[in-house]
Amino acid sequence: MAAYLFDAVRTPFGRYGGALSGVRPDDLAATVIEATMSRSPGLDPAAIDDVVWGNANGAGEDNRNVGRMAALLAGLPTSVPGTTVNRLCGSSLDAAIIASRAIETGDADVVLTGGVESMSRAPWVLPKPDRAFPAGNVEAVSTTLGWRLVNPRMPKEWTTSLGESNEQLQERFGISRERQDAFAAASHRRAHAAWEAGHYDDLVTPVDGTDLTRDEGIRPDSSEAALARLRPSFRPDGTITAGNASPLNDGASAVLLGSARGAELIGRDPVARIAGRGAMALDPQEFGYAPVEAANRALARAGIGWDQVGAVELNEAFAVQSLACIDAWGIDPDLVNQWGGAVALGHPLGASGGRILGTLAAVLRETRRRWGVAAICIGVGQGLAVVLENEAAS
Repeated sequence: MAAYLFDAVRTPFGRYGGALSGVRPDDLAATVIEATMSRSPGLDPAAIDDVVWGNANGAGEDNRNVGRMAALLAGLPTSVPGTTVNRLCGSSLDAAIIASRAIETGDADVVLTGGVESMSRAPWVLPKPDRAFPAGNVEAVSTTLGWRLVNPRMPKEWTTSLGESNEQLQERFGISRERQDAFAAASHRRAHAAWEAGHYDDLVTPVDGTDLTRDEGIRPDSSEAALARLRPSFRPDGTITAGNASPLNDGASAVLLGSARGAELIGRDPVARIAGRGAMALDPQEFGYAPVEAANRALARAGIGWDQVGAVELNEAFAVQSLACIDAWGIDPDLVNQWGGAVALGHPLGASGGRILGTLAAVLRETRRRWGVAAICIGVGQGLAVVLENEAAS
């Protein structure tokens, strides 16, 4: 039995402390669930077999199974179950992978997947003391991004910051600051052009109580010259800056999946078929390179090669790791992130996998290409990838 993608929608992605920072993550998630249901009015909400939701932090208002909470807030029947998946940056892509397997095995006909992150609202946490009434001070730890409350048994080389890990990747492959800045500037130009051309009009839904209509971080006037003036963020002589890495963001995404029978329940035709899936793990500090083999495995399971791929959505955690992956695949860079990537659009951790999967389906349909790859790197040394088939182009 095949699993199909029927629809995808997301919020605009807001800057850290920006237009969406006043919105709770469970409300952001409920927004895209409500939008999904409104876009398929023939779908009886009670026919949804499961809600599978991605979230990376889960330390604040997104705690205690935000997928279930969001489904309830969105007005789905209490009979619709929900679960939350945490594979860090890959959480919502993992949610779609899990749902597609349930559909292929016949366990489900309609599954609503997606993900959410409010990095602005991620709280500070205090660890409980080892003994009662400690006399000393305690430190509040930010849950916004990266390692926290690290087990001291973890090797130090594994727990380097995300930026330092990618500086090491830059050294390994000799990817210059100039290439990274050029890649980042192109991401902004492509994202702006895609919005201007209307490509995102059907992929993005507004958030009640805000006036944000487009991704907040896009800088149409970004240039290599302007990016070259930014100081390195992680090493005094480093190459990674705030301009060639993804920012901190808030947002949510949803992807509606189903079987052939699910098409009757949903009341619409599928957009693409889930044709292959792949996961890969490396040493934690090498996480930026993990999409390489994840995508290769997904393609092998789909029974095709890179020469047949017409579009790639690769989450741009850092320009350097994106370039390293593109170089390893040996593909035309123009096939990658044709409507811009996370450097410009933003990277709200738990929502990004759903964004790239939905965008990939739309790009394949727009360009009439048959095969596409969605891939994402994941902190602590992992990568995920999904191959989509646009059967209308076959």
